[in-house]
Amino acid sequence: MANTISSRTFRDKYLINTLAFALRNRLIAEAICSVDRTENLRIQSPYGSTPTVVVQALAGTYSPADFTTTDDTLTVTDEFIVAEHIMDFQSLLSNFDLYAARIDIMTYNVKNKIDNYVLNNLCEDGTGTYTTPVGGFTTAANVNTIMANLQSKFLGYAETYNGLFLVVEATDTVGIVQAQATNGFNYADNALRNGLFTSYMGIDIYTVVAGTFTDATVGTKTWTNLGHRVAGVKNMATYAAPRGVKVEEKMVSGKTGMEVVVYGYIGFKLWFNNTPLIIDITLA
Repeated sequence: MANTISSRTFRDKYLINTLAFALRNRLIAEAICSVDRTENLRIQSPYGSTPTVVVQALAGTYSPADFTTTDDTLTVTDEFIVAEHIMDFQSLLSNFDLYAARIDIMTYNVKNKIDNYVLNNLCEDGTGTYTTPVGGFTTAANVNTIMANLQSKFLGYAETYNGLFLVVEATDTVGIVQAQATNGFNYADNALRNGLFTSYMGIDIYTVVAGTFTDATVGTKTWTNLGHRVAGVKNMATYAAPRGVKVEEKMVSGKTGMEVVVYGYIGFKLWFNNTPLIIDITLA
């Protein structure tokens, strides 16, 4: 006698895409900006006018000059919120911890949105400018020229000890990888074996997904960054994230299960004296 067993009788293994960890892009804002997680609404950083040095023949006399002090303030202005309601039967009948999975996904998306917010504001507020040769980063022959020109924007400033950065979109790496693989000897060999190197000519390269730099209004901020990228000296800007990202679970009248809310607050400031050290790059 032969027994026929349905394939669905056997126990299944579920690979929960609890955020598809392999596809998560890194949060870059914390690598290139200072972060303040205190509960302050404002961070003050007043700056004084630049003194004028007088060079004169020996006389032993001088005339005191006036000076001014200007306020420079970071204010927490926006909040990021995502909320979902998980019915009790949805959680109970799931093959995995649905609450944990949804909270993880929601938390990541809030953090990713904050990253996007910080990068676009950084690009918008930088007063340094640079336009790439035609073809931008996607043309390998341009990459060395671009990197050298970016270096020339920073060298000579004491702040460069913080490190230099460049943020590009994934589509830009086509030319960068080719340039890395064809320049030098050991470096090129390593690039050929391992792909994109995250440092090139002393500049740390960070890659975000295509479509990160946009023209948009988000919360209280507006930026026009379509076709732009950003480079600069690290830690010239600060973003405030009081107590980081928070999670709440609450019961709702008339529904089973729980409502899950993930939220965070954000304020951003590229400090006035540092604006020339952030370069708004226009792709030609």
